[in-house]
Order: sequence, then structure tokens, then C-alpha cells
Amino acid sequence: MKTHVTTTINGEEVEFLCEPHETLLDALRNHVGLTGTKEGCGSGDCGACSVTVDGELVCSCLVLAPEAEGKSIGTIEGIADHDKLHVIQEKFLEHAALQCGICTPGLIVSTKALLEENPNPTEEEARYYLAGNLCRCTGYDKIIRAVLDAAETMKGAA
Repeated sequence: MKTHVTTTINGEEVEFLCEPHETLLDALRNHVGLTGTKEGCGSGDCGACSVTVDGELVCSCLVLAPEAEGKSIGTIEGIADHDKLHVIQEKFLEHAALQCGICTPGLIVSTKALLEENPNPTEEEARYYLAGNLCRCTGYDKIIRAVLDAAETMKGAA
């Protein structure tokens, strides 16, 4: 029997039907049409599917879709302001901190969560916070440079 879920995704109220055993990742992609969140491993080990649930960073492949009931979900689609990229997205582009794109949405969502929690991270703090996000292409140096540059830019804009 399908479960009816009413939730808020990227500031908009959303309703969908899902199987009780279905993951939030699958519901976002298949029922809500938000395909920016990617599946990398399906076991919570890579961070590609990172989203926020009530402000907490989670792997959406480990959250059951019915658990989203009444919660506030943040996905990669909610990072930009319509056609204007978020500073974090701009810095990922500027520093070429992306290649194949599978890990990028999760890294950007995770970076936003990091900078909301710690607006001025050290390199070590950024590396530690993002350790749950795996990338096979970039070698991480460009990612960390983008994160630290975004933090600096956001701090200057505040």
C-alpha cells in the first residue's frame, strides 16, 4: 500500500505517493522530478545523494521516503536563486572543482551545510566535514579550494 507524504522541498510544499520501503532519494528523483540528487553507491558511503532534512545533512539513500512527512528537505535544486548561481556553485565552477558531475550535487549541498554551521572553516575542518563525500575525478584539492574561497567570499558579502 502506498504512503502519502506531505513535505516541504526547497521551500515549496510537495505531496507524493511512495512505497513504505522506498528511499527519499528514489522519491525525489522518481515522484517529485528532482533529478539533481544523484545515486552513487546506494549504501550511504559516497555522499553523492546528500540533502538536508530539517537542516541536518543526510544521505537520502539511507532515509525512507515516508520519513520526510512534515519535514523540510533541501536539495541541490534549492541552492541557486532561480537563474543566479549560489556563491558555492560559482566557486566550484571557477576552481574547476567538478568533472563527471556525479558527486557535485552532494558536495555542493554538503558545502552549504558546512558553511551554515561553520562560516570560516580551516582547510582541515573543510576536509573533515566533507570526508563523507567521495569523488573519483578531481583529487579533492580543487574542491577544498572552492569551499574555502566560497567561505571567504560569503564572509566578505555578509
